[in-house]
Amino acid sequence: MLDGEKIAFAAVGAVAASAILISTGLAARPVAPPEWNPRAAAAYLDQRQSWWESWPRAARDHGTVCVSCHTAVPYALVRPELRARLHEIDVPTPERRLVSDVVTRVRAWSEVKPFYGDTTPSGHIKAVESRGSEAVLNALILASRDQRAGMMSTDARQAFANMFALQETTGDEAGAWPWLNFGLRPWESTTSVYYGAALAAIAVGMEPRGYAESMDIQPNVERLRSYLRTHVDQSLWTRLLRRDDPNVFNRAMLLWASANLPDLISSEERRSIIAALWEAQERDGAWRLASLGHWREPDGVSFDSTGDGYATGLIAYALEQAGTAPNESHLARALAWLAAHQDSTTGMWRASSLNKKRDPGSNVGKFMSDAATAYAALALARARH
Repeated sequence: MLDGEKIAFAAVGAVAASAILISTGLAARPVAPPEWNPRAAAAYLDQRQSWWESWPRAARDHGTVCVSCHTAVPYALVRPELRARLHEIDVPTPERRLVSDVVTRVRAWSEVKPFYGDTTPSGHIKAVESRGSEAVLNALILASRDQRAGMMSTDARQAFANMFALQETTGDEAGAWPWLNFGLRPWESTTSVYYGAALAAIAVGMEPRGYAESMDIQPNVERLRSYLRTHVDQSLWTRLLRRDDPNVFNRAMLLWASANLPDLISSEERRSIIAALWEAQERDGAWRLASLGHWREPDGVSFDSTGDGYATGLIAYALEQAGTAPNESHLARALAWLAAHQDSTTGMWRASSLNKKRDPGSNVGKFMSDAATAYAALALARARH
């Protein structure tokens, strides 16, 4: 499952490096978290979510807006953290509307149209993919809200019921969910089913008061655990054909999920994943989305050769969730890189598409930077906890 020889070698190297640091007195010492501008990040994210909610192409039925993986989902996760950091009393309007839309669709689940697709033969597949994706994202957003409240809401309970009703129970993807495939990596492509399953595990684990141990969902949770453990790598045939294989990206998602869902992976597997993440880290402390696996480079697109805010923020946050201390040398370098690469004018962090060459100044061209800003802010905010 975890590409044994390569990761074992990386793990030995990581342990040896730690031993050297300790023996020379250079092991991580307590340091102040790096300085950054959370208010500017919050302003950027509010503006971007407001734009998304007003964009005609994002509008859906029942007066709701599509919950996007690039803008809305990371915004829902980070904005409450920023609100607490900034000691804000009022919930920003775009955050309030996002949660309200999710609640509306959860309550009217049997009535609302899917985000994409329809009942025609050509639209049926997209409708199934869309419902599976939305069900997971709805549960994640409401579980995140419940986690802060400390109790399970009626709406979250319904969202999980909707989600588990759509879980695959047979075939190679048993334990996962139908997931949108528009050929848009890393969130909506042929390999994104794993990303969706990891988010489902995070949602289940987030829900407070031991929801993950509820007897009525144990068959679902066991299928989910099995899927995540056995599908972290693409099949040998897929790898031989040099198709997309987001092996490091999937490991980062598995690590994050394991911090929320009990008994997902062993402590040895966790150490191996962390070693693989260290091995993929750039010398300056960043990570590159393009290097988190094997991705086919589309015509006219040149992958970034430098670190980006999304990959660095996501991995740093996953490591923090898994218990890595902010002053651990690798993580400290990542956090320092993030603090140094926030745009002082806009408050954002940069990331670019793996799929298309986009104008970074356009609204659509900022989608990757929306996710980069949210995850960078999550990692930096977490470092002060």
